[in-house]
Amino acid sequence: MLEGSILQQLETAHRHTTRPIRFGVYYKNTLVALCHALEDHILTDDGTPLVITAFQQGKWYLQEAERYADIAQRSRQIAIMAAAESGFAEHPTSQLPNVDLVALDPVDSVAQEWHLIILSPKYTAMVICQELSEADYGSAGIPTSDLERKFYGLWTFEPELVQETAEIAIAHIQKYNPELAQKLTGNKQKIVPSMDRSQNLGAVVSRVVDYLQTGQDNLSIPTALQKQTLDRNLVSNEIQAFLRMAQLMDMADVNNPMAAAEVVVLAEAIAQLLDLPAWQIKRLRLAALLHRIDPLQNAESVLTSGDIPTRYQEDAPSCPLIPGAQVLRTMPRLRAVAQIITHQTEWWNGLGEPAGLAGDEIPLESRILALLADFQWRVNQRKLSNQSREQIFTQALDECKQQQSTRFDPKLVDTLALLVMGLQQGLDLPLMTPKFSAGIWILDSQWDSHSKISEEIGSYFT
Repeated sequence: MLEGSILQQLETAHRHTTRPIRFGVYYKNTLVALCHALEDHILTDDGTPLVITAFQQGKWYLQEAERYADIAQRSRQIAIMAAAESGFAEHPTSQLPNVDLVALDPVDSVAQEWHLIILSPKYTAMVICQELSEADYGSAGIPTSDLERKFYGLWTFEPELVQETAEIAIAHIQKYNPELAQKLTGNKQKIVPSMDRSQNLGAVVSRVVDYLQTGQDNLSIPTALQKQTLDRNLVSNEIQAFLRMAQLMDMADVNNPMAAAEVVVLAEAIAQLLDLPAWQIKRLRLAALLHRIDPLQNAESVLTSGDIPTRYQEDAPSCPLIPGAQVLRTMPRLRAVAQIITHQTEWWNGLGEPAGLAGDEIPLESRILALLADFQWRVNQRKLSNQSREQIFTQALDECKQQQSTRFDPKLVDTLALLVMGLQQGLDLPLMTPKFSAGIWILDSQWDSHSKISEEIGSYFT
């Protein structure tokens, strides 16, 4: 990591905190898809964001200058950092009143970085990275294909992290142009977050996933192995987009900010008691992380003007087109997870929604998810009471038992009772820490990220 770079400053600021940042490795095609998705969202949104970007070299900015003229029309202000080259300052976009250039010294470490930082009242988003050095590439050397170039960094929607990075970038700009830095700080302070940021985020996520999928379709790589590698990187980031949104939705719920993480822990324990196979446990774990993704129903998906395209719809009569879950179904690898989430509102007696399934017709993972989400919510409601851990668990379980054989699978309620007995006797559940920043295939690899979605799981579950 380059000394003095914005990436390095961000890593240093978090190194000795409870939330150290762990960066991932991304191929250029993944980053291009991410940046184009976020840029195009500016063009369709009315949030008038503050945009801070770094292009490494002026020539890369000049390739996108016409595009940034359109982005400027929808933005409050744009600051563009790059090592200056011929035509860098003379382009018409550079002359726009709300576009400011920062001509970086070529030896400045930030001139080796690729940034896109967006602060909007409706959402926040960021891509920040720097290219691997020749030594980092190892014996294979620097790739001949431009799409196979690799970058070290992260992308996120997390407001606090985006705000912090923007402040670091503005501080760096101040070394070159104090007046511009002051102007950026003033505009940043004028951005007041809207109350429905988590819902607005759904449209951004839909666009990101759509662009990543298009990137897969348009890959033109010489060998099958190279294409597979790039494809896996894109797919990983598609899943991470959903996970990041689910994380922020939890964090926005001040009354139950750890719901997904705690349901994951409970689901893992129940799955072990039921002796489920590893593949089913992985699927259940991912469904638990995403089970609160319903706000997507209120987002205008960029995939179509209404429903999901026909090519994504399956002949699955037991899986109605629920908008929130249906966005997940655009990814073949998440269709089973989407079905689990869709049917978590079914009832054992057949009186639930959306398909009126009954008994064993309801997918097992959906039955598990329904019960554990309800149990977690009941436990969370009592955390601020003066009751003991044992009393809280007992009351939450008793209320679930009242719905045994009507809403919930009776055998699963009995299994939950065994788990609660263990918790009351001091059983510690292992902490699962899903980490979303690394560029990995998340269903085949260890969870890896800077996220805190489960590192703060409350004492009632540990």
